[in-house]
Amino acid sequence: MYYTKIILVFIGYFMGLHLFSQNNFEGLGETGLALNHKVNSGYKVNFAVRSRYYLYQDENLNFENRQIDAVHFSTLSLNYNNSLSLGVQYRIRASIDGGSNELRLTQQYNYTKKNLALRFGHRIRFEQRILETLTILRSRYRFALDFPLNGEKLDVGESYLITSMEALLSKNKKIKPELDHRTTAQMGWLFSEKLKFQFGLEYRFEAFNVKTEEKLFILTSLILKV
Repeated sequence: MYYTKIILVFIGYFMGLHLFSQNNFEGLGETGLALNHKVNSGYKVNFAVRSRYYLYQDENLNFENRQIDAVHFSTLSLNYNNSLSLGVQYRIRASIDGGSNELRLTQQYNYTKKNLALRFGHRIRFEQRILETLTILRSRYRFALDFPLNGEKLDVGESYLITSMEALLSKNKKIKPELDHRTTAQMGWLFSEKLKFQFGLEYRFEAFNVKTEEKLFILTSLILKV
């Protein structure tokens, strides 16, 4: 019952955001496939491919592909709670919707701690977004919570909930600094020791200190350990 109440609160939150967000609103979907490989006890790698597409824009329902992302992260565990990661991402847009392709470099610090069934994490990222005409430096901080929906331990065949809030700051000499905020809630299912599926929503306030653009994402992802 406790977890059900949490889920209902998040559903109501997203519905409220949508009802009060009439200007510059878009709905998008993002589908991803991730492959995780643990090289040894202190080092792991991740490869992912994601597709993003419009579902609602200009006050009309409309399916239109937007971009494809190829992502890699290498993570070094410092101890049980702390880790450092380096990432590289390439975004293809020019041949899809005419936007700019992007090369993104990422440096990340992550701290996690578990208290019974509840695990929380703090993540700091620094990104260099290299576009065709400019380079954007972006800083990000995310606070996340996740927990199984049945008991204190996640077993095969059971589900779990992931929630997070993230603040972003983008800077470039040619443009005014932009502030973003993202709220995310996803449910996941552990199908086997090596396979997970996640589905959820993410609401974004982009450039809210300049001219707010609001986006609702429907997220789906398949995560495989290899």
